[in-house]
Amino acid sequence: MIRIIVHGCNGRMGQFISRMAAADPELEVVAGVDASQHITNPFPVFERIGDCGIEADAVIDFASAGAVDELLAFCVDRKVPCVLCTTGLSEEQLKKTEEAAGKVAILKSANMSIGINLLQKLLAEAAPVLAAAGFDMEIVEKHHSQKLDAPSGTALALADSLNGALGQAYTYVYDRSGRREKRPEKEIGISAVRGGTIVGDHDVIFAGTDEVITFSHRAYSREVFAKGAIQAAKYLAGKPAGYYHMSDVIEGR
Repeated sequence: MIRIIVHGCNGRMGQFISRMAAADPELEVVAGVDASQHITNPFPVFERIGDCGIEADAVIDFASAGAVDELLAFCVDRKVPCVLCTTGLSEEQLKKTEEAAGKVAILKSANMSIGINLLQKLLAEAAPVLAAAGFDMEIVEKHHSQKLDAPSGTALALADSLNGALGQAYTYVYDRSGRREKRPEKEIGISAVRGGTIVGDHDVIFAGTDEVITFSHRAYSREVFAKGAIQAAKYLAGKPAGYYHMSDVIEGR
């Protein structure tokens, strides 16, 4: 039995994680952490993770960027592996995450969907071929009206998959309203749409002469992210210190 702490247990994703974990015979949610106490849970809930003294095999995090520093300190101190799903982290926090991975197992992903992570691999294969043929690259992402960060962490991860396969030769542009010029060849445009209850839509567009190729991913329920996070926690439990990715989970490395 793998013992799980859900960090951000009373948020929308945290509730999905808790319900799905409760139905999984391999998992047990032993504690939750959330500043909001408006939900009654079948496990103890602490306002701060530093107050949690319950032993666990992994933490699944879907909280907020402001809580990540204390989360990393907790995981390093207790040697508890962490599935870090919070997006919108600062450069300093990303650096702290890498430092923490030298002391405990950390799996970080901007999107826990198996489909998105497979898409990243496909984009890395397609980008060099299509860029050499003169195709321009654009990303359009759509999310619900309550999402705080833009562009999404997933959109940036998709852009990084493209750019990484192209030797980091491209720059990212988020707004063209302040300039009047033709589109530069080596840029990746990233556009964000916010509205309604859209769970998560991502389109990666390769626009060439007289033809367009689009890679699309649609998330119709947050359950796809919860499933991926739970699969990641099972994979990460018992792993040595290191910086892991969903590609490791998919490939079973």
